[in-house]
Amino acid sequence: MLIAIISDLHANLEATLAVFKRIDERKPDRIICLGDLTGYNANPNEVVDIIREREIPTIMGNHDAAVCGLEDPWFFRAAAKKAIEWQYEQIRDDNRRWLASCHEQIVFNSDCLGVHGSPSNRDDYIIDWLDAVRQLEYLNGRDINICFFGHSHRASFFSEKGNTGTTPAEGVCQLSPMNRYFINPGATGQPRDRDPRAAFGLFDTDKRTFEFCRAEYDIDACALKIMQAGLPIELARRLFKGK
Repeated sequence: MLIAIISDLHANLEATLAVFKRIDERKPDRIICLGDLTGYNANPNEVVDIIREREIPTIMGNHDAAVCGLEDPWFFRAAAKKAIEWQYEQIRDDNRRWLASCHEQIVFNSDCLGVHGSPSNRDDYIIDWLDAVRQLEYLNGRDINICFFGHSHRASFFSEKGNTGTTPAEGVCQLSPMNRYFINPGATGQPRDRDPRAAFGLFDTDKRTFEFCRAEYDIDACALKIMQAGLPIELARRLFKGK
């Protein structure tokens, strides 16, 4: 089975469409979304509509929780908070209700766990190998060998044994049944690993491989929408830098 993993679309319609074009070319059996459909960019309803129309199992991200009024964005940085406040007014009621119904976690393929931030908390960041191994206790007793996560906006590959975080920008990683992994496919809507291309991943359950993938998209168009919406210009600028 081939499973596409996406995360952190962040209301970026152009990136979302580009990623789904690439995904559809690969014809996966299933797609899993690790959350944060909202925040930062200017097309929250359009991005949520795409995910809903495809009936993709989706985890609630921290921005989604804030847009739904379920989490106070007081700790967000100023630009992020401004985008949340704007999207709170823009999001349709049906999409708000749908976002509020999204999963906290998703278990799939019997030994895989999908989360937004970490197994312990959707607001936690897994940035390095030490962050990953600290989360192992939340996998114990659950027969989970692979935890897919988002939130950091950085494509990442950490293993319990033998790998401390070397991640290819693109390419295939082999997974051993004798190891446990934390894998971030990268952000579709606002990458922060110095590669501005939209990110996603492909998990082959038969070959036990994970492929990191990237898609070019029209950053100019997305940035223009941010400025036309009156959102902070820094949100547009960082799209070009990938950080």
